[in-house]
Order: sequence, then structure tokens, then C-alpha cells
Amino acid sequence: MAAVEHAVMAQPASESRRAARRQDHVRRIAILFLAPAAAFLLVLIAYPLCNVLWVSFRYANLVDPTTTGFAGFDNYATILSDEEFAPALWHTFTWTAFSVAGEYALGLTAAIALAQPIRGRAIFRGIVVVPWVIPIAIAGLNWIWLLNPDYGLINAWMVRLGLIAHPRDWLGGIDTALLAVTFVNVWRSFPFYTISLLAALQAVPRELHEAAAMDGAGPIRRFFVITMPHLKAVSLTLIFLHIIWTAINFDFMWVMTAGGPLNSSQTMPVMIYKYAMQDHDVGAACALASMSMGFMVTIFFAYYYGVRRKGAR
Repeated sequence: MAAVEHAVMAQPASESRRAARRQDHVRRIAILFLAPAAAFLLVLIAYPLCNVLWVSFRYANLVDPTTTGFAGFDNYATILSDEEFAPALWHTFTWTAFSVAGEYALGLTAAIALAQPIRGRAIFRGIVVVPWVIPIAIAGLNWIWLLNPDYGLINAWMVRLGLIAHPRDWLGGIDTALLAVTFVNVWRSFPFYTISLLAALQAVPRELHEAAAMDGAGPIRRFFVITMPHLKAVSLTLIFLHIIWTAINFDFMWVMTAGGPLNSSQTMPVMIYKYAMQDHDVGAACALASMSMGFMVTIFFAYYYGVRRKGAR
């Protein structure tokens, strides 16, 4: 009898040990599969970022190898004392704010339109993605031709419609260059919002709209009370990602204006490029890049802890 009781008591213990061994085996397999991705991130992302931060505290010049040594905060002082820094910071803020706001507004409008039961809806859904799949360099060059004051179609159409009296050099004007590139960026990026928001719209239960309509709620009220709350999570994620992507975007601005004219469209990424490739001051370029990276990290943690706090509530 004692032997039977001992066997019964030993069975759960052996099962727990086998379960623990299985968990250890699964954990080792998971680590094995994650190791290549972790190595990829360390080599191609973590190491370059740490190297940029390290070089930001050193003297470094592309054409003068004798310029070396520990610089302390001299590179950061060079950036902050540069008279072009404050305008570039303001241009980056303006470019990011207007781009993200325009992309979201246009993307939401397109998503609502494409969610309606209209003929050829599948065709329109395919067409709306076209701007997003065009490479940035090609899109930028095309829009340079379209906005050209001599032979651009945009100016020709606007003059014919009576919107402007004569063709304007939209990319060559100090007051219009930044806004023109922002418009092109909105045109290219809004399909990403459209696809994401359209998927979220299709997940909104129809029963809620039907019940609200029976209670007398109109389309506008149903949109703000039912639809928008269901789009909140997707909207916040899209806005957060595009704030970072737009603020560090270099391609559009460099292809279309190169920061000109007279630095009127110069943003932080363009300024970093000029420090490194035109002034050959890699230390100052890394210092400015580190400042931009710190700003992005601040936005990330603010968003992360804000979401966690709302989730806890």
C-alpha cells in the first residue's frame, strides 16, 4: 500500500519535471530561431547607433584625418550656435505636422469613401495604392516636372482654371518650397493611412450603427460616437509611426529642393547630410543626429507610457 502511495505521489512530480524540460527545450529553440534576427539588429542597427553617439563626442573630419580626439560637447555647441539650426528645427516641425495631419485627413476621407458600397470599389481600392508604391526618387522627379513654372501641368491647369494669374515657381519660392514638398509627401503617403483605416472601418460592427440609427442618431453623430472610437488604436499607431518616419525623411526634401532656396526648406536630416558630406564635419553631423535620435526616443517613451497608463486605467 505504501509503495502504491509513493508511486502516485511520484507521478505528478515526474510530470512536472517533464513539463519543465519541455519548456526549457521550447525556450532554447525559440532563442535559436531569434538569434539571427538579434544578430541582424545588433550589427545593422544597434552598433551604428552607438557609433554615431560615440563619434558625436569626438572630432572627426572626412578629408582631414589629423582632426581627431575627444571633443566633449564641442560638437553639440557647434550645432546649437549655428544660425541655421533653429530654422531647420522649425522647418522639421512644420513639415512633420502638416504632413501627418494632411495624410491622416486625406487617408481617412479616402477610407470612408472606399468603404461605401459603390460600383468598381475594388478598382478604386487598387488605384489608391499607386502613389504609395512609387519610389520616392521617381515621385519627386515627376513632381518637379509637374510643378515646373515653364512647362509644368500643375501651373498650366491652375492658370486655365483662374486659380493663379501666371505660373509660379512653387519649388523655387522661399514661401512655397516647404509647403510644396509637404503636399507631395501627403500625396504619396496617404494610401498607407487609407489601407490601415479601411481595414479598421470594416471591423466596426454594423449592429452598432443600426441601433444608433434607430435611436435617431444621424450619420455625423454615429461617425464621432461609434466609428472614431473604433479607429482610435489604429489612428494613434499610424500617427506615431509617421511622426517618426516624416521627421527623419531625407529623400523627398533632398530630391525636390535640396533644402533650398536659401535654406527655406532645410530640415534636420538635410542639415545632417550637409554637415557630413559638404562640410565634412562628421562629429557635428553625428551630434545633430544624436539630438534627433534623442527626440525620437522621447516621443517613443511618451507614447509607450501613455498607452500603458490608459491600459492600466
